[in-house]
Amino acid sequence: MEVGWKRDASNPSIETRLGTDMTNYFAGIAVGVIILQTMIFAPTIFKTLEMEHAGKLLRALFPKFFRLLAVLGVVTLVSLALSEDTCWLGYLLGSLTVACPIICALLVPATNRATDSGDMGRFKFLHTVSVVLTVIVLLSDIALPFV
Repeated sequence: MEVGWKRDASNPSIETRLGTDMTNYFAGIAVGVIILQTMIFAPTIFKTLEMEHAGKLLRALFPKFFRLLAVLGVVTLVSLALSEDTCWLGYLLGSLTVACPIICALLVPATNRATDSGDMGRFKFLHTVSVVLTVIVLLSDIALPFV
C-alpha cells in the first residue's frame, strides 16, 4: 500500500494550477493592454488632439506601454516557472512578451528623431518594426493559454 499523494495528469498540484491560472491571467492582461493602447487610446488621441499635442502625449505613453508589456512578460515567465507542466513553447511565447517590447522601447528614441528630422522613410520603417513586434506579442499572449 502506497502512502501519500500521488500526482498524475488528472490531479495536478496546486502549484501547477496556480501557475497556469496566473500565466493565463497575465497573458490576458497583456492582450487587453495592447488592444486598449493601439485600438482605443492612440486613435482617439490622434482624432481628438492637434498633431503637436497628440505627438507629445503619445511620446509619453508609448515608452510606458512597452515597459508595462515587458514587466507583464517577466511576471508571465515567473508564473510559467511555477507551473510544473510548462513546455518549451510556453517559455518561448512568454519570452517574446519580454523581448519584443524591450526592442520597441529601444526603437522609440530613433523613431522620434526620424519624425523630428522629417525622415519619413526611416520613421515608417521603425514604426512598422514596432507594430510587427507588438502584433507578435499580441498573438503570443493569445496563444499562451492553449500551449
